[in-house]
Amino acid sequence: MNNLKSMKDQQLNAVLLSWLAKLLFVGVVLALALIIFLQSCSKSNSFAGTYVNTAGSEFSIAHDTLVVEHVAAKVYLIHRSTGFQLLDEAGQPGKKQLETEEWTADYDADSGIMMERRRGKTISFNADATEMTVVRRKYRRIN
Repeated sequence: MNNLKSMKDQQLNAVLLSWLAKLLFVGVVLALALIIFLQSCSKSNSFAGTYVNTAGSEFSIAHDTLVVEHVAAKVYLIHRSTGFQLLDEAGQPGKKQLETEEWTADYDADSGIMMERRRGKTISFNADATEMTVVRRKYRRIN
């Protein structure tokens, strides 16, 4: 009788261990899925930051700052501030002038490109988002 009870206990333990192993496996799969989901969400917001560019020609010197702000799902607001100085005939910089504007851009995860809504400018980033390219002009991330 004790032998029969011992066998039933062993069978019950085997069934319980089997269920426990299945639950553990499902838990691990769900945890991995959650980690992957959270990583993908954080990547969509990794573009937020401040990017700068300096350019010059025989006529002017310009310092451009773009502040990228994540506002919704795949929508970004970009604040552009450009300080520039026109050069006189002797090549000396004149009075500093400032222009500002705001862009709204939609991010396409498949292509990895943002499209500015009003003028259709393409905006792309390098792999670690330390460099931003607007059409052909490159900006360096400072924060």
